[in-house]
Amino acid sequence: MTIFAQRRSRFFAELGGAAAVIPAAPMVVHHADCEYPFRQNSDFWYLTGFDEPGAVALFLPHRDDVRFVLFVEPKEPTAEVWNGFRWGCQGAVAEFGADMAHPLAELPQRLAEYLKGAEGIAFRVGRHPSVEPLVLQAWGEQLDRAPRSGSAALGLVAPCPLLHGLRLRKGPEELERLREAARISAEAHELARQVTRPGLSERQVQAVIEQHFLEQGARGPAYGSIVAGGDNACVLHYTANGSTLRDGDLVLIDAGCSLSDYYNGDITRTFPVGGRFSAEQRALYELVLAAQEAAVASVAPGFTAEGVHGTALRVLVAGLVDLGLLVGDVDGLIEQGAYRHLYMHRTGHWLGLDVHDVGAYRLGEHHVELEAGMVLTVEPGLYVSDRLPVPEGQPAIDGRWKGIGIRIEDDVAVTDRGHENLTAAALKTTSAMER
Repeated sequence: MTIFAQRRSRFFAELGGAAAVIPAAPMVVHHADCEYPFRQNSDFWYLTGFDEPGAVALFLPHRDDVRFVLFVEPKEPTAEVWNGFRWGCQGAVAEFGADMAHPLAELPQRLAEYLKGAEGIAFRVGRHPSVEPLVLQAWGEQLDRAPRSGSAALGLVAPCPLLHGLRLRKGPEELERLREAARISAEAHELARQVTRPGLSERQVQAVIEQHFLEQGARGPAYGSIVAGGDNACVLHYTANGSTLRDGDLVLIDAGCSLSDYYNGDITRTFPVGGRFSAEQRALYELVLAAQEAAVASVAPGFTAEGVHGTALRVLVAGLVDLGLLVGDVDGLIEQGAYRHLYMHRTGHWLGLDVHDVGAYRLGEHHVELEAGMVLTVEPGLYVSDRLPVPEGQPAIDGRWKGIGIRIEDDVAVTDRGHENLTAAALKTTSAMER
């Protein structure tokens, strides 16, 4: 709990005289009266470590006595018989460091009093329909009293820029958890490549991956695992995983685990189902690998995520010109976006408690510079199909290239002197992909 207390202290400093209201995630209905497995709101978890649904946390830097308050579901034997253990109010104080805890049902009558005296209220509008009316009511009451009392919260602001700036820079304990998620995820990819053979279904390979996640103590997959054979790999978010893997095709696997405390791995590897690349597959694979390795090598303090993308993009476009899949000057092709029928996404994203983690990539006209503690994925790819039209002036795609989809993705932490590839244990050389 010391770690969460330190995070709250940093958050208090960012809030200044404003109070923040951060709700937990609710349970979400899957169908009828069955619910999805619970997944805590990442902002709430980052500040509290409290893993129960429906709770509400108040952060009150304007007060000297009670600064961290939790509203939680109380201990109740009948509810616990059906849905499991609850910490209750006493546990929220004793185990999670709250200065005060109340039953959730008391939030409507207590919220306004706790917010009194704050210079502003930090609350994310539009996301928490059960809590939002209570926050707006409390704020409205302050505004109504302002002519008499002489004080009121000056505005309702989003806590996201403050909190997400903190989450973008990972502490040592977070990096350790991301290394663990990367380890488990990399092992699963190695297992998947060992078992893959023609005739297996994509779902059978998915089962091997996700079984390893669970056996290693992870909650399960961090996102819908992608096991995409052949032309399915040209669908970026393909998750049906229902086709049979065929000799002569490549299979693209994008999968990572989520740990018990929600830190995630995110790895993509692509390899031949039958163990050998065709000439066209090899040429495109080596091109994507060269782009990915150049982009990973560029990760360092002072560079930018945009620069990492640009590094990969330039290698890809130059290689596509050499292969005859594009024609023209590399700079011109990049400026025109004439490559986007073959490479239509960015080269990576922040990684942490969310797979596509929070944090700005640019502030106005300026791209955010990489700093030690930031973690991002590096994942260039090429996808050759008829789904997108070939831009005017570019060559028609010969059939021998079609149906080849390749992506290579690693999780990379920025260090003081450069970077650390957290997922290096998942092999990716051309020779390692063959057997």
